Amino acid sequence: MRLTSFLIFFGTALLIYFSFNFYIYSRGLQAFSITPGWKRAYFILFWVVVSCFVIGEILEHTRSSLISEWIYRVGAFWLAFMLYFALTLLVFDVIRLANHFFHFLPELTQLFRFRLGLGTVALVSCLVVAGHINALNTQIRKFSLSIPKKITGSHSMRIVMASDIHLGALIGENREAKLVRLINAQKPDLVLLCGDLVDGDIASVLRKNLGKHLQEIKSVMGVYAIPGNHEYIGGIQKTLPYLESINIKELRDKVLVLPNGVQVIGRDDRDNRQMGEENRRKTLKELMVGLDKTFPVIVMNHQPFNLEEAVDEGVDLQFSGHTHHGQLWPLNYITKAVFELSWGYLKKGNTNFYVSSGFGSWGPPVRLGNTPEVVVFDLKFEGKSL
Repeated sequence: MRLTSFLIFFGTALLIYFSFNFYIYSRGLQAFSITPGWKRAYFILFWVVVSCFVIGEILEHTRSSLISEWIYRVGAFWLAFMLYFALTLLVFDVIRLANHFFHFLPELTQLFRFRLGLGTVALVSCLVVAGHINALNTQIRKFSLSIPKKITGSHSMRIVMASDIHLGALIGENREAKLVRLINAQKPDLVLLCGDLVDGDIASVLRKNLGKHLQEIKSVMGVYAIPGNHEYIGGIQKTLPYLESINIKELRDKVLVLPNGVQVIGRDDRDNRQMGEENRRKTLKELMVGLDKTFPVIVMNHQPFNLEEAVDEGVDLQFSGHTHHGQLWPLNYITKAVFELSWGYLKKGNTNFYVSSGFGSWGPPVRLGNTPEVVVFDLKFEGKSL
């Protein structure tokens, strides 16, 4: 049953992928058929680049290597090109449809179509390059928050949170080291990594020995992580042992009580259903049995669905990621429609929520309409300290 579902999903995804690309190809053919040589070169280059993403994905899951990584890299960048070529051509087709009825455009020569095609390639290339530069420009976002609960010792606490790091073929050692530098510069009391630490299959992570720099994070109360959906995509049983080997403490449906009395709940990802019924995800209510709600309760929950659950259980602060806030405009409109909170801060009842746009990226290392981030929360506890 699981294999059948995978084949259906994989086949549907391929159909959609190649349908979009055939649309782009056919429109490009009208522009780049100025000579037989141009037409032939366009055909070969286009379908070689289109195939890179599929071939790269397969190779990264079966025989990860430097070659497969670069094939996947080309294919990943193509996803961004594909989106913006499709959007641009859709605008052109709307204009063509309007011209069919109202005849406001002159007859277009083949030379004009060729120049328009080159202009479109230049425009989309500029967008993708700008998005790639933006994807490397991590922002530090800081928030101050008061929580009316008691703790032991100091009235304040600094938490640094990062999500969606996506270590793997595209997010490598340099980005990992940068993340560690950014976190350590904040002098955190606690560091929380809220899912998708790895991009998928663990093979490229093992090949490049990624994660070793995370052990250099300096935090008074430690570094804790939860799994995200990408840990399950790559196979949680392969990923968890590696994370444990580099001293990443996973809170997978576990509760941690810090020395100051703050209670941190790490939720397993909702995609754990792939592991079978015996590993079902616990409800938040089950995880909170026996907790002292006079002390602060912080929840790490990768996918920010059903915010009401945290409100009903009296959670003080919940951290999530997953959405990337769409990563590529205008996909943020989709994440806004799917999630009550696609990115940023929200207070709902007495519960504070923050959904991060993430540090890394899935697929194309390109961001437009949002920026990667590391989030700093300075908490003040207004209850009576012990």
